[in-house]
Amino acid sequence: MTDREKLKQIILVKSYENKKVTLSSGLESDFYFDGKQSTLHPEGSYLTGKLFLESIKDVEDIEGVGGLTLGADPIATATSLVSFLEGRPIPAFIIRKEPKGHGTGAWLEGGKNLRHGARVVIVEDVVTSGGSSLKAIRRAEEEGLKVLGVVTLVDREEGGRENIEQAGYWLRAIYTKTEILA
Repeated sequence: MTDREKLKQIILVKSYENKKVTLSSGLESDFYFDGKQSTLHPEGSYLTGKLFLESIKDVEDIEGVGGLTLGADPIATATSLVSFLEGRPIPAFIIRKEPKGHGTGAWLEGGKNLRHGARVVIVEDVVTSGGSSLKAIRRAEEEGLKVLGVVTLVDREEGGRENIEQAGYWLRAIYTKTEILA
């Protein structure tokens, strides 16, 4: 079984639920992908880091991977760790939902590992409308980073790709909903 097939099985067992839910976009759905259940699993974390790194291997001069807390945290960390193990280290960063309430008041954690203007990729566990990705892009750019695009574990195929591309960025999905449910 390939790494991709193994991670798909972990997602089906740990992250996919066939039930009615309200998504972060406010839309209702009859299925749910809780990506954190897979990205926080030991093998799932390693495979996530490996496949995310593989998905950006052709993008030149990436200097960081990160996104909005909490969904991006295990993905950015896994990708950064695997990048180090493979001899091409890429720092991770985390974007807070609100600035730190004390100390530096920072929006971005891991910023000391990134230069101003660093070329970064936003990572996500699930893209639906693209709203969270676009929020992460805006905040990263406000913090002085140059966002190249977005990589997600699962694209729900509900307009997110189109919204992200319309804003001028690319989206790469490790899986689409169609691929997961095939």
